[in-house]
Amino acid sequence: MQLIPRHDPHLAVRTAGALTVAVLRGELDLVLVRHLRPEIDALVREADALAVDVRALGFCDATGLGLLAHCARSTRGRGAHFQLVCDQPWILRLVRLTGLDDLLRPEPVLRPLPSPALPVPPPSSGPRARAEHPV
Repeated sequence: MQLIPRHDPHLAVRTAGALTVAVLRGELDLVLVRHLRPEIDALVREADALAVDVRALGFCDATGLGLLAHCARSTRGRGAHFQLVCDQPWILRLVRLTGLDDLLRPEPVLRPLPSPALPVPPPSSGPRARAEHPV
């Protein structure tokens, strides 16, 4: 993964192919959300696939959950892949209690992007196909 250079101790962004990973650190509250919102909005608009990793958070309030919900809704709304990476029981409990688990779908580890489905070739109509399926 390539690290995108930045000087913000609360957000590290790295890319691997089409996947952009935003790692949040610190306390995701009103102050940090206001600070990070412009950059997060740019990631939501531009990333082919976005994973938000909150495993390094020490705190998350309703404003922080709102930011995560915005990321998921907006990213998926434009047809891109979204993943929330979270293994902290207290954040998972907040997600569940607020009814955001279906929207956020937290995963304990970063998962690779799903592979696009390969088209199934049509059955062959050559001599071998006729031999296997006599009329």
